[in-house]
Amino acid sequence: MALTNNDIIKKLRVALKLRDDDIVKILELVDFRISKSELGAFFRSETHPKYVELQDQILRNFLNGLVIHLRGPMEERPKKKHD
Repeated sequence: MALTNNDIIKKLRVALKLRDDDIVKILELVDFRISKSELGAFFRSETHPKYVELQDQILRNFLNGLVIHLRGPMEERPKKKHD
């Protein structure tokens, strides 16, 4: 059985000891807005009536925001001087 996007974000939340507020802030780092109630639907059991499947776009934005959160913003590379 493959991991779903919901499984991945649940495991990352536990492993990194993130609260819902932390995840909302991480998503804001990449200009992605989500409410805590929307976020909570991803962490529910699949059998719960208000369960929502986590879309690839949200997981991708979370992972990109997580990189910024853990490493800091990417520094601009110096421009190469062409002779």
